[in-house]
Amino acid sequence: MSVLRCVVTQVILAAMSDHSTTEFVIEPAGPLSGTVVIGGAKNSVLKLMAATTMATGTHTIYNVPDIFDVGVMCRLLESMGAQTSRRPGVVEIVIGDIDPVAPFELVEQMRASTAVLGPLLGRFGRVEVGIPGGDDFGHRPIDMHLTGLETLGATFETSPRGVIGRADKLTGGVVQLGFPSVGATENIMMAAVMAHGTTYIENAAREPEIADLASMLNKMGAGITGSGTSTIRIEGVDELEAVSHRVIPDRIQAATFLAAVGVSQGEILLEGARYDHMEMVCQKVGEMGLRTSPDRDGIWAMSNSRLRAVDLSTLPYPGVATDYKPFLVALLAVADGTSIVTENLFAGRFRYVDELVHLGAQIRTDGNHAVVRGVEQLSGAHVVSHDIRAGAALIVAALGAQGQTIVRDTGHVARGYPDLAGDLRSLGANVIERPVEPV
Repeated sequence: MSVLRCVVTQVILAAMSDHSTTEFVIEPAGPLSGTVVIGGAKNSVLKLMAATTMATGTHTIYNVPDIFDVGVMCRLLESMGAQTSRRPGVVEIVIGDIDPVAPFELVEQMRASTAVLGPLLGRFGRVEVGIPGGDDFGHRPIDMHLTGLETLGATFETSPRGVIGRADKLTGGVVQLGFPSVGATENIMMAAVMAHGTTYIENAAREPEIADLASMLNKMGAGITGSGTSTIRIEGVDELEAVSHRVIPDRIQAATFLAAVGVSQGEILLEGARYDHMEMVCQKVGEMGLRTSPDRDGIWAMSNSRLRAVDLSTLPYPGVATDYKPFLVALLAVADGTSIVTENLFAGRFRYVDELVHLGAQIRTDGNHAVVRGVEQLSGAHVVSHDIRAGAALIVAALGAQGQTIVRDTGHVARGYPDLAGDLRSLGANVIERPVEPV
């Protein structure tokens, strides 16, 4: 076995040892009350960490969530030659001489690892990256990433395990995305930062995480305008510098607690959450009867009665995000009336529905639609999570169930939440997380 292969194997074993199987035990405990602090966004911090590869020096990122995926990204950067260190809420990344090869074994653990594709190609003119992994809710190819980068002059070879990209010198151009893909927008934007000339990304993703990445890149010396709109303009530069940056709050985490108070009732404050990043989902839960309003410290939320059924569809930002849908379905499962939920973004993202049915929910799926007939109360049962948000949604649903619920989690929730059980307990919920022996 080669030295490189030995190092990669040790990295994988270390990652697996941190990713133990756990289960959540939930008992009914009544209305929620109190304040929960919303940490940095998982969907932003991983891309910010990837962007550090574009400039030598020491980068410091603040408001970093203590989640498993941050550890995986640290290991990925270290495998390429970077140095990383972590302390509560902070990750420091030292970029020196790095090798633009992302080990397949690490990329397979986490889809966000493909965020190194654009920055490495832009800086070094070559990159090797594995097939992306992560949550299991349908096939999500990276063809759009590759096509956009090819517009800038890159060429790619593909294999069953990954892609190899090359570019003597990227040149600016007009990239027209067929769909406002977040990942494709991020990769093309990072690559274009060090391309020759001007690049326009049309039909770009508009998520707050895109604007956060652009903000950090501009601090590094990039020339990006239009982030947060459907047209992003990037003026290529020759060199970037290391910077410090603070991650935006996690809107998906905040939505989890909105759903929790909707199921359990009560009154909570989501400290640090940004209402302007969550207007559509706040509007949707408002239609259900869950009251929300911006507060100088975050978002205030209250529910004091059973919610009402509403129809909803997932759409690119600023629409209702697909990551919100499992929580909203959990709310609708106990709402008064019948709802139709339509998934427009990813196939296969109704797998958690069978688990909600085990809890007594009345839900029928047909293709990308789900018909949810609300029941007054769910019943405790043993269920299994299949991805980060599905696991969190099952825990939320169990808050309103009669009797004990056990959510078996194969390490998913830890990928997106530093301590979901502890945060819920701080609001008065009866939730514990405990390790279980692998079967």
